[in-house]
Amino acid sequence: MVRNRSSWLDRIPSLSDEPTHPAQIALRTYALAVSLSLGPSLIPFITALIVPKARSKNLPDLGRILRRDLGHDGFAFTVTLAVAGGAALKRSWPLWRVVYDRQDKDEDVHRSSGDQQPESLGRLVQQLFRRVTKYLAALTPEQETFISNVLSSSIGILLLQVGRQRTARLKRVAAAARGKPLPRDLTSPTLDLTLLLLVRAIDSIVQSFILHKTTPVPGLKKDRKHLAVESQLHAKLQREKIKLENKSWQSMTSKVDAFVFWACSARIMWCFFYEPHRLPRSYVKWINTLANLDGRIIETLQLIRTRQWSYKTGSAHHATVLQSGATDLGLPASWGDPHALPAYGGAIANEAWKKLGVTSRPGVAGIPCEVIHGQVGSSLGLRESCTANASLRMAKGFFEATAIYLPVHFLPVLLTRPQTLLRPHRLFETLFGSLRSAAFLSSFIGFYWYTVCLTRTLVLAKLFPFVSHDFWDSPYGCIMAGCLACGSSIWIENGRRRGEMALYVLPRAIRTCLPDALVKSGNRAIRLAERLVFILSISSLLTAAAHRPDSLRGLSRWTLAFVTNGPNAGFWKRRRRDPSVPPTPSFPPTPSIVIDSGKDDN
Repeated sequence: MVRNRSSWLDRIPSLSDEPTHPAQIALRTYALAVSLSLGPSLIPFITALIVPKARSKNLPDLGRILRRDLGHDGFAFTVTLAVAGGAALKRSWPLWRVVYDRQDKDEDVHRSSGDQQPESLGRLVQQLFRRVTKYLAALTPEQETFISNVLSSSIGILLLQVGRQRTARLKRVAAAARGKPLPRDLTSPTLDLTLLLLVRAIDSIVQSFILHKTTPVPGLKKDRKHLAVESQLHAKLQREKIKLENKSWQSMTSKVDAFVFWACSARIMWCFFYEPHRLPRSYVKWINTLANLDGRIIETLQLIRTRQWSYKTGSAHHATVLQSGATDLGLPASWGDPHALPAYGGAIANEAWKKLGVTSRPGVAGIPCEVIHGQVGSSLGLRESCTANASLRMAKGFFEATAIYLPVHFLPVLLTRPQTLLRPHRLFETLFGSLRSAAFLSSFIGFYWYTVCLTRTLVLAKLFPFVSHDFWDSPYGCIMAGCLACGSSIWIENGRRRGEMALYVLPRAIRTCLPDALVKSGNRAIRLAERLVFILSISSLLTAAAHRPDSLRGLSRWTLAFVTNGPNAGFWKRRRRDPSVPPTPSFPPTPSIVIDSGKDDN
């Protein structure tokens, strides 16, 4: 007698194998949200375990981070509630049709029997409920999806804001206990996320308007054999026509993306020098690392803007700021003294340079380039050369950017379709894409530096020596010129990545344009408006992912495709039982519309 032994896997409650099941969506959304929110916070703790000299982290800090990110009001749970909750509501929507049909039948029965119910409060409520169910039953699938997401995301944003406010309150309490009180900041803790979703939602709406959708020919699938050859040819020509039109629209969109990136990057770079508080701290730190610029020079530029440091009138309280920077570089302190530096070019500047011992700025006033360039080129004896400074910074930026972009281009391929890298042409395409992106970022750095030098030293300041260097080193002089020039490097990037870069910088540029008095007011009306924008934006994106995925681009398209149609959890159970089961696709089927026939460098 053979005993029928069932595997312990059979006793595990299994999830539905349907990728769009709410449980599947919830699992994928939570896993992705936890990795995005908790992953960066755990890096210092992991570093402290690996590197002995790293700053140690205590368990209370770890517990606070886990409570913040894994709680019911943390980012992971609230986003999962907004996304998966909408999918669950959408799945239960057919119940309204059942309720309406049943009410309709009951109404017909009463009407045929001649029963007349007296008007009462219960009767009015019943009629109101019937009208509501009739309206809900008549909605289109897109409207059902949108309303479901609006309901779930409304709860999600409320929980998320409550959690962020609680975290800020605990930080202030902890800082006060240490004797270092923090100022109360009334800025919405979810403002950056709301702007990100708003930009992506608007882009999706614009793309859905400008892109045409291919329509299937009636009868093509049902009876292809008996379909006339002329109809097949006509359908094919229509599809090709729509593809060409979409290519034309995409080419124009790529130019618009380049303009958006140029304008946004100019604004962001200008704020980096003069209003860094408008940018995220991590963003300021990253730009400062790539720029490799002494903070005392940035401080001097800010003092010139407020007229507390001037070539014409000197500086009563901040004269030593740049002098210490010159001394640290091994240069005379007088090279950073506003009272000694010439304000105008020409013969006046040459006379001042003879006294100071500066030989690299004939006919040009202002701070010597040696102080601005720092240590770049000093080992080669090229510290005073503006061309060498820009070239060396560009070369260094290229190698640093290559280390950033190699994982960006290769990791998605390794995670989704690693077998394609075995093909030499695909390997070289991915490698070329990463080098192209690195060239874009290094050119961004080089264009900025060389434009600054062209403005204040090489060209414009020489052509107009009668203009004070208080203008050339002001916010509307060399800094403005450099900010306007650096963004033009976006034309080096791939066309599709231009759109992703534009969507990346646009929320930050919008944030820098919002008045501080409005953002930090804590006004209830402002908070309510932000919640409404958040709800409508994320609902629009989730609706587009379900019904018009071709309107999504870049990171939003990949993320929402993974969340709504990604690999399901039931795959792992089947895999344990039968290793020969092929993996579940990581991406949804290719939509009928083809936006670009080229390879995707993402």
